[in-house]
Amino acid sequence: MKNYLVTGAAGFIASRVIEILLDDGHTVVGVDNMNDAYDVRMKEHRLKKLQQQPNFTFYLSDIAERETFNARSHLRQIPFDAVINLAARAGVRQSVENPWVYVDTNITGTLNLLEFCHEQNIPKIILASTSSIYGDNAPLPTSEEECSDYPLQSYAATKKSAEVLCYVYHYLYGLDVTVFRYFTVYGPSPRPDMVMFRFTQWISEGRPVKVNGDGEQSRGFTYVDDIARGTILGLKPLGYEIINLGGHQVIKINELIRLMESLTGKTANVEYLPRHPADMMTNWANVEKAKQLLGWEPIVELQEGVSQLVDWYNQERSWASHINTTS
Repeated sequence: MKNYLVTGAAGFIASRVIEILLDDGHTVVGVDNMNDAYDVRMKEHRLKKLQQQPNFTFYLSDIAERETFNARSHLRQIPFDAVINLAARAGVRQSVENPWVYVDTNITGTLNLLEFCHEQNIPKIILASTSSIYGDNAPLPTSEEECSDYPLQSYAATKKSAEVLCYVYHYLYGLDVTVFRYFTVYGPSPRPDMVMFRFTQWISEGRPVKVNGDGEQSRGFTYVDDIARGTILGLKPLGYEIINLGGHQVIKINELIRLMESLTGKTANVEYLPRHPADMMTNWANVEKAKQLLGWEPIVELQEGVSQLVDWYNQERSWASHINTTS
């Protein structure tokens, strides 16, 4: 049994990572500031499930605040085996409107965690990064060696900065670092500001389905269990590695809408809006490195994963139908 600190504990990916770690017999301390970047009811739903587990402890704290890790912090009393930093301020379009909060969480928060690892002699940290870091002109499928110097918005730029800070602490102090660049994650209890939940809710409730662009843009969607499994595999010693975790099936947005129509049994009322300049036209992960280093590859087929999401929504519809998807 090992002790893990997982940040962003009430988040979509982090909550699933924590569930798997707890099922495997480990002890997890979760940290989250429960911000309102999206409807907090979704975070409360995930956190409530975690707090029913005996080996899980939750701290309502902000990793961007140094006081979270100061000498009086309870976190300093726990001999952590690793830190899994999933406490990102996410959202491509929102980062254009308020870049400062992305700097606070994604850069300052990461720096605070790196210092904490150094001071507490914690040997391992995992950082959640993003496929958005590759910009709009990367070859497809995209490998980790492709250029990441031209991000399209502050979200990706701050993630790039966090990656570089991680390398500094690896170089100076020998900290073992695994950086995961996630590609468009989806599944039950998802982020309501992302397309999978929005489409599920909008189609199920007969609301207009708003598409930025002509719907011919595409994404390589990745099921959350695949992402969580890969993240945990990254806990082994690797030195300093940047690794893609992404889906093996790419689908156009228009095709996704048709798939959801078939699974919900309802017809979408699609409204096409101008494309947002911060959006990428497509992403598609080359995951050969993950296969070689971790023995990982995505397992869940897209139709199966979307079906699981629709089933979850129907089970939780009494409250999920009221989740805010307009922000």
